[in-house]
Amino acid sequence: MWILITRNNSLSHALKRWCSSLSRHSLSWFSSHLSENFERNEEHESQIAYDIFKASPRWGSYTRGDSSYYLIVEKYASSGDFISLGQVFDRMKKENRVFSEKIFILVFRAYGHAHLPNEAIYLFNSMYHKYKCRPTIRSFNSVLNVIVKSGLFEQAYQFYCRCLRNGFSPNVLTFNLVIKALCKKGSTDLAIELFREMPVRKCKPDAFTYSTLMDGLCKEDRIEEAIALLDEMQVEGCFPTSVNYNVLINGLCKNGDLNRASNLIENMLLKGCVPNEVTYNTLVHGLCIQGKIEKAVHLLQKMVSSNYVPNIVTYSTIVNGLVKIRRSMDALHILSLMLEKGCQPNVFTYSVLVSGLFKEGNAEEALKLWRVMMDQGCNPNVVLYSTLIDGLCREGKLFEAKGVLMEMTENGCPPNVTTYSSLIQGCFKTGNSEEANLLWKEMMANGCSPNAVSYSILIDGLCGEGKIDEALTVWKYMIDDGVKLDVVAYGTLMHGLCSGGRVEEALKLLNQMLCEGCGPDVVTYNILFNALCKQNKLPHAINLLNAMIDRGVDPDMVTCNTFLRSLWNVEALNVASKFMDELICKLYYRGRLIAASKVLEIMLQKVLVPNAHTWEIIQGICKHKRVQIAIDRCWKELFA
Repeated sequence: MWILITRNNSLSHALKRWCSSLSRHSLSWFSSHLSENFERNEEHESQIAYDIFKASPRWGSYTRGDSSYYLIVEKYASSGDFISLGQVFDRMKKENRVFSEKIFILVFRAYGHAHLPNEAIYLFNSMYHKYKCRPTIRSFNSVLNVIVKSGLFEQAYQFYCRCLRNGFSPNVLTFNLVIKALCKKGSTDLAIELFREMPVRKCKPDAFTYSTLMDGLCKEDRIEEAIALLDEMQVEGCFPTSVNYNVLINGLCKNGDLNRASNLIENMLLKGCVPNEVTYNTLVHGLCIQGKIEKAVHLLQKMVSSNYVPNIVTYSTIVNGLVKIRRSMDALHILSLMLEKGCQPNVFTYSVLVSGLFKEGNAEEALKLWRVMMDQGCNPNVVLYSTLIDGLCREGKLFEAKGVLMEMTENGCPPNVTTYSSLIQGCFKTGNSEEANLLWKEMMANGCSPNAVSYSILIDGLCGEGKIDEALTVWKYMIDDGVKLDVVAYGTLMHGLCSGGRVEEALKLLNQMLCEGCGPDVVTYNILFNALCKQNKLPHAINLLNAMIDRGVDPDMVTCNTFLRSLWNVEALNVASKFMDELICKLYYRGRLIAASKVLEIMLQKVLVPNAHTWEIIQGICKHKRVQIAIDRCWKELFA
């Protein structure tokens, strides 16, 4: 459409109106013709551009100037129309227009948005010899930023080194970008070297420089060095921001050092730097990971009292933490508070809470929450649907679960392998193996490839019905499909073999497991201990126990109880005590004090008195505060 320009309107004003109406063009042609973007323009030319370029250089008393071309370049760059940009550049070159650096910076930014770093480098290298525009550090930083944002960290450092050789003087932004690239690619020591080079090049690091380097150090678990940088930046007169503190607090929380993280917040306040949402969210997350939910809830209340509005991340973190310690009803109260504050829960929040309520046997509350969620217009995704189906199957409500499966399909949400796995498990739980087989076939027909979990569920279901040979056939199919065998899959088949009295085959499977490099856990060994003890093969079980400890796996309460039941059946009480004494000593002398303390706790609970030698080493075990508390609790229970 032709733009009519009157004497009362400038050409630039008309171009602005035209630019506002341009639509976004595709990048596909440009992506396949990198080197031709600024060479050829005959294949594509918009009508408006054609009219401007073919018209007379003057309209009335107004002259088409460089500012007009800048507006055109600006619009084409913002819309990602690189074909037209090449056309404009060619026209400007034919008319001997001056190519200013700011025009190239517009194009570099456009390349960044389009994730085209190589094209940005190509244009940067062409700036002087092709367009007679000498690049400065501004252009260099623009291209460097494009490379870093594209994740090409090694290439970013090489680009930096090459441009240094060409005489560019880096500024603070340059160093910040390169230090970021080096930290991202794990070369933190090289980033520190570059950081120390900054004063030599008369560049003073800013808060962003320090936060980038702190983050890199924290990710390499070099917390002390990161905290030392906080002191250094204050000595150098660089005032720390909330970003600097947040990086350190996050590093301390991930390291489990919540006391220092809290102290850092106090230091933050003393320095006049106010904590923000990220600060609180980071600390809340750290407290929840450590299981300190009460403190996390208290911090949430403090956050509200400080006039900070908790966001979806804060609430969801606490809800997830409460669900993990089986306090879903308390999590439900947090959800209510969340709604009162006008913070709408997302699918993740609902999924966690629905799953937690079902696992704790509160099916009624879970279904009530589902109805509330639907009434509020929250569209469930495949994860949330699968959570509901899994919960219904746990309750034995297979018919309702299949109804949800039909509903999710009708709503355009295709089930995945997790959805089918829950249903298949539900079928086996209700004794409907034929329905389980039909669902398995349906899953395969719908293109859902079974994984280790789904295979384990099928194997467990078949073993539960005594169909061991069929389970072994499925195991072979699993291996042929290239599914990576995990400890759960091995444990499932071992349990089935042991339940069917085929313990020798289960032991062979353990050897295969070890040969494949899949380390068995204590659950796997407990399955074998139980089977061997039931067959009165106690010596074999004890040998396997010693092998387990040699491989670095610690016994748990199930292990101890399994052996104690067997010993009490065949020997006197003092033999059981001797067994536990030897187990404690074995673990203690190998430096596994926590495991030794747990065995000691079990021993006291069973009213088994340790011998004199065991009492001598108890002092070493009781250096752990938690162990002493456990022992005191046991004595109180015994003599209350």
